[in-house]
Amino acid sequence: MKQQSFAKGFAILSAAGIITKILSLLYIPFLIAIIGDEGYGIYGAAYNVYVFIYVLANSGMPVAISKLVSELTAVDNHKDAIRSFKIARFMMLVVGLIMSVLTIAFAHFVADIMNFRSAALSIMWLAPSIMITAVSSAYRGYFQGRGNMTPTAVSQIIEQVINAIFTVIFAALFLKYGLEWACAGGTIGTLLGALCAAMFLVGYQKKKDRYKIPRVEIGVSVKRFRYKQLVNKVVNYSLPITLCVGMQYAGTLVDIWNTKSRLLDSGFAEAKASAMFGFLVKYQQLLNAPIAITVALATALLPAVSAAVARRNSVEIEQKVNFAFRSCFLIALPSAVGFSVLSLPIFRLLHYGQGEYLMKYGSFILILMAIVQIQTSILQGAGKLYTTTFFMVIGIVGKVVTNYFLIVIPEINILGAIIGSMVGFLIPIILNAILMKRTLNAGFKAGIILKPAFSSIVMGVIVFVFHYSLSFILSFLGESYIINAILLFLSIIIGGVVYFAVLAYIKGLNKADLEIIPYKIKRFLPKQILSMIKE
Repeated sequence: MKQQSFAKGFAILSAAGIITKILSLLYIPFLIAIIGDEGYGIYGAAYNVYVFIYVLANSGMPVAISKLVSELTAVDNHKDAIRSFKIARFMMLVVGLIMSVLTIAFAHFVADIMNFRSAALSIMWLAPSIMITAVSSAYRGYFQGRGNMTPTAVSQIIEQVINAIFTVIFAALFLKYGLEWACAGGTIGTLLGALCAAMFLVGYQKKKDRYKIPRVEIGVSVKRFRYKQLVNKVVNYSLPITLCVGMQYAGTLVDIWNTKSRLLDSGFAEAKASAMFGFLVKYQQLLNAPIAITVALATALLPAVSAAVARRNSVEIEQKVNFAFRSCFLIALPSAVGFSVLSLPIFRLLHYGQGEYLMKYGSFILILMAIVQIQTSILQGAGKLYTTTFFMVIGIVGKVVTNYFLIVIPEINILGAIIGSMVGFLIPIILNAILMKRTLNAGFKAGIILKPAFSSIVMGVIVFVFHYSLSFILSFLGESYIINAILLFLSIIIGGVVYFAVLAYIKGLNKADLEIIPYKIKRFLPKQILSMIKE
């Protein structure tokens, strides 16, 4: 199986991440039109339970497989790399089966605790998806460890396309049996999407990989591991990552309770507090779109760093770290500025109603989230698994405490959650930076942020002037959804061109940076801009 470059792997995963996030945003309005707000509440409650169990079952093992396979492959131990994948795949199948059975058994109990008894059927119907996604996660981790991101990317798109289509279809078909059944019918899309993705991954592995083991040169000594040692490595790698991601999600659940309870304590009525929390949920959903790109970067980065650490190649480690942070800022900075400037038209386009002010003032959190993801991936690749988990826990505590004291102030209210997020990410950023310096003697230099920041500011000013001046002129023709959509689309295109033009003009881009941009996007960049990019 051909190994892809780190940059190409990132480009593939980021493109897939963008596509899947867009698809996930597009089908929700159709689902709400079928089952209504009450039904979507039931569906959302069930899906939150599924996501939490999914995180516990699937978050750590793929990263562990990716890290272990990349480390073993880097030292030409291909046989143990394949053995570790088979071990992890079996473990994932067993864990997934157990979690699925437990989910079905305790569905009614969990639904009662959540005060969503109507969600019990949906929870049970989602349960088989846990086992299927567990197997898929094993394959994705293996391919990522081998440096091939294509199967992961394609399987994610397949899963989301099938999910989007059949969620809407089965929700509509089951509506005649009642709202509870319609919500459960909507979960069939998740099951079918997971099944199709798993079938693709298994088929791809059998056709393209076939467990081919490269020949090792004569005279080269390869250290082999016993079965028990490989099992221990898989467990030791996956457990802290599972705890880390699980703590993040548990922190989110605590944050949900913390935010709404403090809004109520500040004097807001139940309905108003729920509505304001809904603003926060919309804001978080939108941030997930560009974050998908940094998740792809972190996914491609971990096995690359693991391999460099296994080879004890300090120069390669520094190169990977520098490239990762450059790519992070090249993406996160313009995304944050764009979200802030265009928050109102984006909310209008998606029929999100009120709450755009959270995006206007809170879009910068995207930059902090991206930095934490990259730092965490680098340190996990370097073996600092439990330490990064501990830092995330400290950040969550800081966020909850900040929320507690700020949200209750009426003048701040829900904006306190944004400030809390800032504190929650700044704490691990500082701690991670110190650890990276001590462990790897690496980190990001302040200089790499200046040119992307300047280009993003210029882009933001031009887009703001263009969009709102033209919007003011066209407002005399009346409010129109189509006009808003066209203006938003044009603003995004102009913003992208301006950003890359300024960045190229001030020598903030080089040829290597273009590798992270998918070819189908890169070919639309004007030749004048490409000619200004340095080698």
